[in-house]
Amino acid sequence: MKKVLAAMIVCAFAWTSGLWAQNAAPAQTQGRKIRIAVMDFDYHTVQTNASAIFGTNVDVGQGIADLLVDDLVKNGMYSVIERQQIDKILTEQNFSNSNRADPASAAKIGKMLGVDAIIVGSVTEFGNETKNVGVGGGGWNWHGVGAGGFGHHKSKAIVGVTARIVNIDTGEILASEDGKGESSRSSTSMGGFGGGWGGGGGGHVNFGSSDFQQTIIGEAVKAATDQLATGLEGDASKVTVRTISVNGVVAAVVNGQVVLNVGSGAGLHVGDKLTIERATMTIKDPTTGKVIRQMTSPIGEVQATSVDAVSAVCNILSGSDFKVGDLAQTTTQ
Repeated sequence: MKKVLAAMIVCAFAWTSGLWAQNAAPAQTQGRKIRIAVMDFDYHTVQTNASAIFGTNVDVGQGIADLLVDDLVKNGMYSVIERQQIDKILTEQNFSNSNRADPASAAKIGKMLGVDAIIVGSVTEFGNETKNVGVGGGGWNWHGVGAGGFGHHKSKAIVGVTARIVNIDTGEILASEDGKGESSRSSTSMGGFGGGWGGGGGGHVNFGSSDFQQTIIGEAVKAATDQLATGLEGDASKVTVRTISVNGVVAAVVNGQVVLNVGSGAGLHVGDKLTIERATMTIKDPTTGKVIRQMTSPIGEVQATSVDAVSAVCNILSGSDFKVGDLAQTTTQ
């Protein structure tokens, strides 16, 4: 009897534990991920400091934006548009670097990319304080690499960044976050850095390289970017997933691909799937002569693989006998 009672208690405990685990488990996120784009950060206020550190003009705003994208992709909260798509739109729109942090300009670009929101930002601090002690040391200086001589160097790098999430329909700033990173180190090398920049010359520095991230300025950059990413991930609930309806027609069928007369300007983006239908009957109001309904029949489904502002090239997923004038429609949530 005791064995039976013990078995019943174990079963009851297991059932209760399973029920608790089921209730405690977080609900699965419904629908697709929030789609965002990250603009290169504005860095004009720190350009002099950065040039002093690198010895040439380096686009630190682009480097930090790339690091931020890496962080956001790894977290998985957002779906992030690739740089190539952003650069293509910026080139088509003759976008100026001076507009990098402008919410209104970003909202316009965001609509063309078909994203839910766009992130713009600025580099507010980028420099190091180096204090030299030893033969030939030149005292201390700010934002430089040291004032000559060899000896003991204690360096402190400071990097500050700020970013805003912008509503692409209204230009409203939905959230604002800051990130700050500091790193200090004692060294016998000139400037207290050590290591290489991981750059390829011509003013380029790979901010994601281990060589750069092992320098004190690289450590400060990484710390500031990671802090910023954490804040932006916490703001995901402030962004609304947009429902975008795109309607167009087949403009051409070439080499097994379907070309549509709609593109990013209408909210279409690479990866979207569209149903293709053919009009079979047009019904008009007998009193006004206006078209009140168009009867259609399904032809198949396509997926956008290349999108510009006014057109899209699509691969055929199903169906055949696509013709110019067939109707294309997608509703993306």
